[in-house]
Amino acid sequence: MKFKISSIIFFTFLIFSSCEQQKDKIINKAITNRIMDSHTLSNYKEVTITNSHLNLKVDFENKILVGSVKHDFTRHKNSDVLILDSKYLIIDSIQDGENNHLDYQLGKLDELLGTSIQIKLLKKTNQVIIYYKTTEKSEALDWLQPNQTAGKTFPFMYTQGQSIFTRSWIPIQDSPGIRITYSAKIKTPENMMAVMSAANPQEIVEGNTYQFEMKQPIPPYLIALAVGNLGFKAIDYRTGVYAEPSMLDKCANELVDMGKMVDSAEKLYGNYDWDRYDVIVLPPSFPFGGMENPRLTFATPTIIAGDQSLVSLIAHELAHSWSGNLVTNATWNDFWLNEGFTVYFERRIMESLYGRDYSEMLALLGFQDLQEEISTLEPDMQLLKLNMLGKHPDDAMTDVAYEKGYFFLRMLEENIGREKMDFFLKNYFSDHKFETIVTKDFLAYLNKNLLIDIDDSLNIEQWIFEPGIPKNCPKVVSKRFENAELLVKEFIKNGSVSLKNNVESWSTHEWLHFIKHLPENINLEQLSDLDQNYNLSNSGNSEILAVWFLQCIKTNYQPAFENLEKFLLRIGRRKFLQPLYLELSKNNDHKLWAQKVYDKARNNYHYVSFNTIDKILN
Repeated sequence: MKFKISSIIFFTFLIFSSCEQQKDKIINKAITNRIMDSHTLSNYKEVTITNSHLNLKVDFENKILVGSVKHDFTRHKNSDVLILDSKYLIIDSIQDGENNHLDYQLGKLDELLGTSIQIKLLKKTNQVIIYYKTTEKSEALDWLQPNQTAGKTFPFMYTQGQSIFTRSWIPIQDSPGIRITYSAKIKTPENMMAVMSAANPQEIVEGNTYQFEMKQPIPPYLIALAVGNLGFKAIDYRTGVYAEPSMLDKCANELVDMGKMVDSAEKLYGNYDWDRYDVIVLPPSFPFGGMENPRLTFATPTIIAGDQSLVSLIAHELAHSWSGNLVTNATWNDFWLNEGFTVYFERRIMESLYGRDYSEMLALLGFQDLQEEISTLEPDMQLLKLNMLGKHPDDAMTDVAYEKGYFFLRMLEENIGREKMDFFLKNYFSDHKFETIVTKDFLAYLNKNLLIDIDDSLNIEQWIFEPGIPKNCPKVVSKRFENAELLVKEFIKNGSVSLKNNVESWSTHEWLHFIKHLPENINLEQLSDLDQNYNLSNSGNSEILAVWFLQCIKTNYQPAFENLEKFLLRIGRRKFLQPLYLELSKNNDHKLWAQKVYDKARNNYHYVSFNTIDKILN
């Protein structure tokens, strides 16, 4: 019996090894045959990293990470050189897994792409260890002083890898065209917790050394780290919230529906494949609404409005667990494959939890944003399938990828039928799970699995490869915006607002719709009337403040500028900052005022934000 069991185990191992080898061959073939990512200096097609291990110390005094990264890799073409991406890193030494010193050469600095690290491999080398440290120029890292946090006692640090910033804190093949597993050992100062896009602790550990593992393969831009004085509070058995202790209860109360969102998402498009779904609410300097780091969404505190009115952002980041994290754009030219699918999925989650009227408000606001942004973009940036050669991938992060992508998928749904569309998307995520994909791949899959016997009247080519919004774009009707539009009409007719019109029950989205549709010739007296009636300049809702302040800048409503300055000093979210600074820059007096505010605010912003604002004001 013992011999038989051993034999079974042995042959099972052989079968498993054979399957793994076959899987590796498929992955290797997919990588080597794919269109080259133009935003990496690495040779990931010849030699591909498969697993990475970080061993880093977090040094707040010098604002650096110092330690090493160990890469396991596979050679596809017998290459004797491994080329990695880096940017503003100091490389101390490189060796293989047998402690042999490896020769390497640094390439010339490219301001966009960074510096290549060309490592000479020995014949049997399948592992390299790079000893390095970050610098003050590392774009992914945001180091916050205690006074920039909620608790005002401990400093804080977080990373932002998307799009091509991971190379500024890890020497790696920084392309969405590869997927790796990773582990990490992170040493922090006392009383500070480290969390990553991996299996996480739920309390501060003795010894200040944290161990992490991400077993599912992810693109390098999703490797993420945050360190601060953090607490954790569970929402349900697989969801929870990290935040500074003074913010924890407030954040958990705001995000109480997270577990329901995961359940709703699974009913739509299949199992959640990342074990846990947690959220960390970061300090205000975080440049995005949220970042879909697997297992741990990084979120802006601007979503904590006190009334759960902005939780669609969490639905969006959760949806990325399927579109973006499970199935990933292989190049940044195909960014819409991440974001358009995610917006579609997000609104389906919101509809299932809060009703069709609610999700239609989101869709209509999205369409309005798309119209506005397209009017400012060059034709080549209005396409879903982009050519970003020589451009920063962040320039692709427009409403075209998000909203035009959404309306393309909604157009398919309305023409094919929701039942067929859901069946198609569920299979799409399942068939491509833990893979990277380009637009060409998606269109081939679409034609084979959904558009069989469908004529070309859907204008697929126009949606993907031509500028503008096609004529067959779905029309959105929101009943809940009707009251807001009535109030706007009353305002235009009477020059003031005399009736409350039940605005006490309005959602954030109704207020946004109302403010965005105020007449262009509104005068200062009318703005003052609105402000006094509804206290808009003191709103606790950042979304409302952002559109209100934009209106105040256009009209030079000075009573709001004191609160506008406080907003610009406190909030680092680029979505809010960019249009406000852009509008301020159109008037010389306003621009001078903005530059003085920005001088004080710039250190509070992440690189992603201040790099954008620098260009606007300079």
